[in-house]
Amino acid sequence: MTQKIYMSSPDVGDLEEKYVLEALRSGWVAPLGPDVDAFESELAERVGSKFAVALSSGTAALHLALLSYGIGEGDLVLTSSMTFAATANAIRYTGAHPYFIDSDSSGNISVSLLEQAAEALVAEGRPVKAIVPVDLLGKVCDFTEIDRIAKRFGLHVIADAAESLGAVRDGRAAGSFGDTAIVSFNGNKIMTTSGGGMLLTEDGEVASRVRYLATQARQAVAHYEHVDIGYNYRMSNLLAALGRAQLVRLDGMIAKRRQHRKAYREFFNDIPGVSLFGADDDHLDNCWLTSVVIDPAEAGWTAAELAGYMTECNIEARPLWKPMHLQPVFASAGRLVDGTSEKFFLNGLTLPSGSALSPQQFSRVTDTINSFVSPQR
Repeated sequence: MTQKIYMSSPDVGDLEEKYVLEALRSGWVAPLGPDVDAFESELAERVGSKFAVALSSGTAALHLALLSYGIGEGDLVLTSSMTFAATANAIRYTGAHPYFIDSDSSGNISVSLLEQAAEALVAEGRPVKAIVPVDLLGKVCDFTEIDRIAKRFGLHVIADAAESLGAVRDGRAAGSFGDTAIVSFNGNKIMTTSGGGMLLTEDGEVASRVRYLATQARQAVAHYEHVDIGYNYRMSNLLAALGRAQLVRLDGMIAKRRQHRKAYREFFNDIPGVSLFGADDDHLDNCWLTSVVIDPAEAGWTAAELAGYMTECNIEARPLWKPMHLQPVFASAGRLVDGTSEKFFLNGLTLPSGSALSPQQFSRVTDTINSFVSPQR
């Protein structure tokens, strides 16, 4: 069988090996160390944020961001329905409840529905405390409008930039928006530390609180003293070393993903019923993943049929995120939806897009799609 092509394999090489080996030989193997400090400083500078805290995952960063604003049992957090489960899970970790908002035409949170929901819930006296918008597949949300809505209703904004590191909007880098932002370095992200994440903020008190909670909430005494429930959420020095090397290479990796996006756009231009997902004005996106949306009536085939064929050919292709309001675990959660994200889920397909994808592999992907589409015409 031919080698499997994945959607977004880790892109690591000699530089990563050099950084990790140096960290290993330094003796700093346990969590924390000089590479953690350097990684925090370098990423904060890249994003344009005053403070950064390296953590074990983006989910951990989101969890602690919520806790740092006192969000807890019974509170409501307005968030994107079209996202990975980690966003909603972190809200539930605090005892708060997600309230799901549908997408606009880009796939990101609909600011018109967001404002309608906030207005209605506040009028009902519901305990709405925060907004967690998600930068979907590397496109930064409309934070100008989100911040206006947040200010109107006195809400915190925690930007879930897990997928958008390296993207830009309105002259600002992803990760610099909101009161606090989080990014992810999971294995398939734009850059990886195998597993890991970072919290970014302008608020020194939030950064200090997160550092404290992430290290088991230990008091500054010689013995182990605890007055709060803490978490084992800090990043290891070895993974931080890997992240530092990846950060050096970030712009080059984004450039490759943008090349894939451009090539997919050109490829699908001649295929009826197919459009690139969220691709309008995408020149500042990081193009983490490229997805297409199929109109079955015009194309003569469905996203699921193409996905099945690609799977048979040992090429990974997946539907867009299943909206959280359709997930069984969140069946009882509040929502304001209009069907947009559900249509994207039913008709969308995410294609191999990683920076490690070779020209030969990309050609195999497009040849496979051609072999499926041609008989349908």
